[in-house]
Amino acid sequence: MQSVKRIVQKAENGSLTAAVIGLGYVGLPLALALADAGVKVIGVDVDPSKIRILSQGESYLTTAPSKRVAAAIASNRLVATTDHAAVASADATLIAVPTPLGAGRNPDMQFVETTVRAIAPHLKKGSLLSLESTVYPGATRETVLPILEAAGHEPGRDILVSYAPEREDPGNSNFALADIPKVLAGFDAASQEAANAVYRLISPSIREVSSLETAEAVKITENVFRAVNIALVNELKHIYGKMGVDIFEVVDAAATKPFGYMPFYPGPGLGGHCIPIDPFYLAWRARQLDTEARFVELAGEINSRQPEIVVETLERALKLHAGIELEGASVLMIGIAYKKNVNDLRESPGLEVMSLLRRAGAKAEYHDPWTPSVGLTRQYPELAGLASVPMEGLGKFEAAVIITDHDDIDYELLAAEIPLIVDSRGVYRNLDGRAAKIIRA
Repeated sequence: MQSVKRIVQKAENGSLTAAVIGLGYVGLPLALALADAGVKVIGVDVDPSKIRILSQGESYLTTAPSKRVAAAIASNRLVATTDHAAVASADATLIAVPTPLGAGRNPDMQFVETTVRAIAPHLKKGSLLSLESTVYPGATRETVLPILEAAGHEPGRDILVSYAPEREDPGNSNFALADIPKVLAGFDAASQEAANAVYRLISPSIREVSSLETAEAVKITENVFRAVNIALVNELKHIYGKMGVDIFEVVDAAATKPFGYMPFYPGPGLGGHCIPIDPFYLAWRARQLDTEARFVELAGEINSRQPEIVVETLERALKLHAGIELEGASVLMIGIAYKKNVNDLRESPGLEVMSLLRRAGAKAEYHDPWTPSVGLTRQYPELAGLASVPMEGLGKFEAAVIITDHDDIDYELLAAEIPLIVDSRGVYRNLDGRAAKIIRA
């Protein structure tokens, strides 16, 4: 097809124009990677504040440094806009919008559907449309293709279509986007060839799979694997704790086995946009097919319960060691981001723990050097505007709860100043005689 040849030639000669829809933790690094590869990038997001920040050569993500944004903007390799019609000049349009859970933990595809409807009238004939958002197997075919057809586009002919799941790990300095192989499936052979040409510009290797559904299942499988193993180690933590056995010591020792084992560590619950959500997409799909995803459902139950267990552990510890109730207690939560050394609050268990503490009547505050304040979230609007407190005057707190084990926290000062610490991350593995004041959760 002539359209495929045109995309391949433009990718090879450096004249390709790409649009990236959704400039969040996936979309912005993707846009910058394309810009670094010499692609003219149109970044589109419905949030005007993001567009304003980017247009000033600055960034709102720690995983996408302002220096890279400024360089891309200054070279005109990146242009940011809220106008979906801007995709009209794009040879390839890549969608990276959220796919959250709706009521009953069912997939909420509204952002994908709204985006495709918004851009469908403007897509250039012969261009590539690639979905990167994590979805259930079958979603691209069942959701994206009908919208294109309703707009008068024949998939595979007028618009080439692919599914290429994102594999970002925010804050992981060992694996940037350019280090991670790309799983990719085209609607047909022409779509596959065009998508290969585009993604070769930013991926070290391409793993083609046989269908859109297979590519969708690959992404779900990756996250189910992690969710189930994290649930397992969270359950083992409580079982071994009853036996007086340290789960962190167990996992560290087991990890010395050079085969057949991969270490996963317990924590206060799952966070990020993938692992707490994506397994439920598979469970929902399984129910549609009149079958069960029992491991997936059980893992979700175990992991979702962890924030409550942390608060319950704190409540018991306050009574036992300080003789006071959780209601009215002054509690400092260390970290509110979902993982260390990032400012990402998506699905963070820290938000749930903070909400539970405040609902229980605790005077709860948080310290997080990566997250100065909490923005508006869908699940916890009551926490919007809550600000991080400095690591000063720690003596006023009766207890601390470690939720996020950021590297730049003075844990020695914390242990010296606060009489009781509930540690959900194993920060204080070497207790140095302070076992009485440090409680595992």
